[in-house]
Amino acid sequence: MSSQRKPAGDTVISVTGLTNTFGEQHVHENLDLEVKRGEILGVVGGSGTGKSVLMRSIIGLQPFSAGHIEVLGHNTAGLDEAAAKDLRRKWGVLFQDGALFSTLTVAENIQVPMREFFNLPPALMNEISGYKVAMVGLPIDAAPKYPSQLSGGMRKRAGLARALSLDPELLFLDEPTAGLDPISAANFDTLIKTLRDTLGLTVFLITHDLDTLYAICDRVAVLGDQKVLKVGTIDELLEFDHPWVQAYFKGPRGRAAHKGQD
Repeated sequence: MSSQRKPAGDTVISVTGLTNTFGEQHVHENLDLEVKRGEILGVVGGSGTGKSVLMRSIIGLQPFSAGHIEVLGHNTAGLDEAAAKDLRRKWGVLFQDGALFSTLTVAENIQVPMREFFNLPPALMNEISGYKVAMVGLPIDAAPKYPSQLSGGMRKRAGLARALSLDPELLFLDEPTAGLDPISAANFDTLIKTLRDTLGLTVFLITHDLDTLYAICDRVAVLGDQKVLKVGTIDELLEFDHPWVQAYFKGPRGRAAHKGQD
């Protein structure tokens, strides 16, 4: 585990010419994107622009029609089973609403990746899962509870603890603050930024939350018209002359989020 944030700069995710097609529907057409080491990259776009499809393509859950994806220097389409498994160990994923296994406790959910990749004694797995529970700000008595016994915010933190189970280099987050009240959402944003800085993570973050974009994202990628329209800081996006981008960042909510950072 890294104790310091690694310097940003080199590319850890490279997507080139990505095409995703579902029947007659083209979600992505020749999409390009780079994610730099150590950054929190926000991914935004209107409904149907394929934000989650892009993430699933990168982590190998969505076969794509054409293109090239490299993660940590490896072509994801050209790996044998053992190499692909080794690469998957280097990232963690928080799906929407945590996506916890309802019949497993929080501790058991956190231990799922450990059981998949390693053969660890139960006592060690219990110790590690307890550490992960504390890392994401959950009380230790959350470990033996089931997802149905947790609030929505606690379920997301439990899902985050599972995503961090194997000390990954990359963290993928799909709408992590959706459904949270403003205070809980702000606290979750702070947690993500702290974990990035402390553990040296690179974060790929799908969100609709303008407050999150302003608070923690180093750059933002805007999806639209079947591709990435623009990648840049929010200041750069504010100057980008595209109707959706202007409406998104300069609409009432965008102005409120901007004002909140002043």
